[in-house]
Amino acid sequence: MTLRVLVTNDDGIGAPGIQALALAATRRGLDVVVAAPLEEASGTSAAMSAVERDGRVVVNRHPLPDLPDVPAYGVGGSPGFITLIALHGAFGPPPAVVLSGINRGANAGRAVLHSGTVGAAFTAASNGCRAMAVSLDVLRAGEATAASGGAAVDAAGRVRDAERHWSTAARVALDLLPRLTAAPPESVLNVNAPDLPHERLHGVRRGALASFGQVQMTVAESGHGFVRTSLEEPGEAPQPGSDVALLAAGYASVTAIRAVTEVTDVDLTGLDEQP
Repeated sequence: MTLRVLVTNDDGIGAPGIQALALAATRRGLDVVVAAPLEEASGTSAAMSAVERDGRVVVNRHPLPDLPDVPAYGVGGSPGFITLIALHGAFGPPPAVVLSGINRGANAGRAVLHSGTVGAAFTAASNGCRAMAVSLDVLRAGEATAASGGAAVDAAGRVRDAERHWSTAARVALDLLPRLTAAPPESVLNVNAPDLPHERLHGVRRGALASFGQVQMTVAESGHGFVRTSLEEPGEAPQPGSDVALLAAGYASVTAIRAVTEVTDVDLTGLDEQP
């Protein structure tokens, strides 16, 4: 039986990463349906937000240029919401696996908590569906590639999104799919790949979650009636063996993570004995 896969993201239905991931999944013979936000929904975590018109969530057909036979929808909702309604049959038979991405930018370290890409995967896992979050690191290798003449850049010297190596992240993700399908239900793999051609990839390694992400939010300025924030790189080197360190070294990183679970190392003894 062909594996049914939902491909979603938080960058929006028109983002190049989702098209690359859907194309790779289709070429592997998977039964693919694509559903993603109509507009960018980065940083939404597992939010359940949606835009309604006359009491109905907005859903538009959105054929993908290279995949005319793959059903694709732009949805007025967050990635987590889209995943949840997909699991309830909103876009045909419920998927057995959710592939979320390819995100424009790494989702690494404990900052994955805030990612809409990872939030969609967590939503799937919380409802008994295996999932994978896939991201492409655009902060490091891509800019180095551009500087060396390996990619087209815009007037500001930045790599054009169309020239990034989405196919590298897609190939890494689909190569890892058998590990995901063999894992227990509710499993999530968080995959990050450097923006490099696949032949220049140093390999795929298991990465520990760094204690921080590639960037951290700080309060740059506050005053009467306003706060201004900024993103800054952490001032310390990444921990060896972490997902952030592996990306910096030219490896793709994969981390098995889990959505909300109970813990047993907090002392709550005696509470059950209270009247």
